[in-house]
Amino acid sequence: MRPAPTILHLDMDAFFAAAEQAAKPSLRGKPVVVGGIGARGVVSTASYEARVFGVRSAMPTAQARRLCPNAAYLSPRFTLYRHVSEVVMELLHALSPLVEPLSLDEAFVDLEAGGVPAETAAVRAVGERLRCDIRSATGLTGSVGLAGAKMLAKIASEAAKPDGLVVIEPGTERELLGPMTVRTLPGVGPATAETLRRAGIHTVAETAEAGEAELVRLLGKAHGAGLYAMALGQDDRPVVAERDAKSISVEDTFEVDLTDRTRVRSEVLRLADRCVQRLRAAGRSGRTVVIKVRNYDFSTLTRSETLRGPTDDPAVIREAAVRLLEMVDTTGGVRLLGVGVSGLADFTQEDLFAQLATEREAAETATAAAAEQAAGGTEQAGAEEERPRRWHPGLDVVHDEYGAGWVQGSGVGRVTVRFETPWSAPGRVRTFAVEDPALRPGEPLPLVGGAPAGDQSSEPAILPKFLSREAGDTGSEVGEEISSR
Repeated sequence: MRPAPTILHLDMDAFFAAAEQAAKPSLRGKPVVVGGIGARGVVSTASYEARVFGVRSAMPTAQARRLCPNAAYLSPRFTLYRHVSEVVMELLHALSPLVEPLSLDEAFVDLEAGGVPAETAAVRAVGERLRCDIRSATGLTGSVGLAGAKMLAKIASEAAKPDGLVVIEPGTERELLGPMTVRTLPGVGPATAETLRRAGIHTVAETAEAGEAELVRLLGKAHGAGLYAMALGQDDRPVVAERDAKSISVEDTFEVDLTDRTRVRSEVLRLADRCVQRLRAAGRSGRTVVIKVRNYDFSTLTRSETLRGPTDDPAVIREAAVRLLEMVDTTGGVRLLGVGVSGLADFTQEDLFAQLATEREAAETATAAAAEQAAGGTEQAGAEEERPRRWHPGLDVVHDEYGAGWVQGSGVGRVTVRFETPWSAPGRVRTFAVEDPALRPGEPLPLVGGAPAGDQSSEPAILPKFLSREAGDTGSEVGEEISSR
């Protein structure tokens, strides 16, 4: 334990939802829910306006819609969130070389390693300046906790929400923690809390009073001893600048159970490719391939295969994932699939045999596809091109005439767009055919600094880069306005 509160914990306030509100003037001050928008979607983040109605993270979106039907339900835009996170992390690194990111919106900082005097007044000033810098650079707010230990700093930032700062003075830990529920302590989940409840232990103070021996008897030596130390406010974990990932994985939940074996296989291949992209972005390779299958009845199976050496070769990982899938019965229906790689390393050992097999398979597939196209496959390809594009709520778009905006909703062959930017007044709403050639996906605009003060035009000061229109896209005439606000 440190004699001064020199460990800082930053937690951005309702990060994803707050970023969407900052980007969309019409949603400011209104309930916003970000996450999966399908029937099986899960809430990632809810704005404070939505939390008033009981909406919480990890809640099924269907339940959230029942609690707060008038909220804006948006798909995540991770490109924007990562950009804002990078700006925030740069501000943290300016304070100290020891920054331990926990997620896109949360991190510990060792202020002592950054040369900040070990005095309450000095660290409080740093925390207040950080909050101002974050608001200035991103337009968003963050809550700051300062304490002599990581556990206490995190508890302090939670108490500071939203948009506040709390300092826990060394020596006041037990007084502060005592009345809190035992779930406040790290590592106490529902199962541990239930075990303690049956023993008559509900608060942190009661946990400390139970004694180390009793907690060891209830929870085992390692967990019991660690919990006792934390109940006393003792946490000597250092701030670690580099956190080594143990695995990299991706998964998808499907709106309708997959029963077609060919479709299941194609989804596994797609997930394997996404997993490799993340693997390479992290500069890593992996030795063990894992697939996860959740069936229609919520039973979950995992299968793994350890390769001869670490690899980031998509062909090798795809082949291993397909071999693992053959070991799983999916005839009853699949609601979730996942592909992951563990046993991470910083080097690769190519599997030449797998590569050759994949090349042969690819050549055979290409030959078969060419034959099919010659026999009339061109018509099928044309049908694929004519499928309507999907416009997810919250998606950035650009229109040739109206400029930048975002999708409010779509259905029955129409898409509704609100044309506004982070620096404009709430914009006008127009509707278009889903295949309108003048409408195309865009990229997120910066949350701050986009236009001069007083410029309330819905047209962006600087047009964003946008994805090129796909060849073969056709659409209707220019969209018609359906309402304005």
